[in-house]
Amino acid sequence: MSSLKEIKSRIASVKSTLKITSAMKMVASAKLHKAQAAIGNKLPYEQKLRRILAGMLQDDDFQDVLRSELGFGSRSRSAVSLQDVGMEAIPSKEEAPRVALVVFSSNSSLIGAFNANIIRKFHETLRLLGKNGYSPDDIDVYTVGKKVTEASEKAGYRPFAVLDDLADKPDYEKASGLASELVDRFSEGEVSQVILLYNHFASMSSQPSVRENYLPLAMHDLDEGAEPVDYILEPDPISLVKSLLPMVLMLKIYTVALDASAAEHAARTVAMQVAADNAADIIAELTLAYNKGRQQEITAEILDLVGGMQAGS
Repeated sequence: MSSLKEIKSRIASVKSTLKITSAMKMVASAKLHKAQAAIGNKLPYEQKLRRILAGMLQDDDFQDVLRSELGFGSRSRSAVSLQDVGMEAIPSKEEAPRVALVVFSSNSSLIGAFNANIIRKFHETLRLLGKNGYSPDDIDVYTVGKKVTEASEKAGYRPFAVLDDLADKPDYEKASGLASELVDRFSEGEVSQVILLYNHFASMSSQPSVRENYLPLAMHDLDEGAEPVDYILEPDPISLVKSLLPMVLMLKIYTVALDASAAEHAARTVAMQVAADNAADIIAELTLAYNKGRQQEITAEILDLVGGMQAGS
């Protein structure tokens, strides 16, 4: 059995840990509310923008023009697919010779299984791509967060680009820069498909890992809930769509970065709450053990005193 001095020292140590976990929980909770507020502020704008674009693309005559004229870069490759490619569909080598993966993780630990889950999704995606004929040379990995950067290097995939700052502080300028690079590379034919991997903030207790196709942008991704509207368009539909589509794609990357950030802070809040609860339980157990040990010492001292008095008489 540990001595009272050792138990007292452990209680002090656990109390110090409890203060740290409680402080980390408060910080994570504040950052979560900030991320949720950012998502709430931009969500109506993004939804309206997507509905406007979807309303324009629902015109059958316009879709014929879309196939032939709408695109980006010198090769005029369309960033919109008129077919349902599936949100989590894995391409074949014949359909998309080169693929880009954008994977979002965190830069730090102490967030439960948050990083482990997205890294597992990343490895699963690599295995599925391998089964479809892709080699490491056919896959460009964009890593957002130090943890997935380390995982990518261990898996033998040197990151094409590292964007750790976007994991710590989601910023529209940085997100739009990444979106512009992906759209440019896609339109120039350098990559044939872009896939996003991130943890989605569903609730405080649920942050599922998501695999989502980013480019080409499928029509069904745009027209969900859209109602046909007879817009008056100036200067012309093609020019407007060429302006609106990059904005939608930039907002998508920013939304995913905010979503992943909110999921990270939610996971950390829960993990620190669990750690704080465990620390409180340990303190209670140690305090009980200390009190029992102290009582035993007092009882032993009383018995020694009584025994000495009886021997003296």
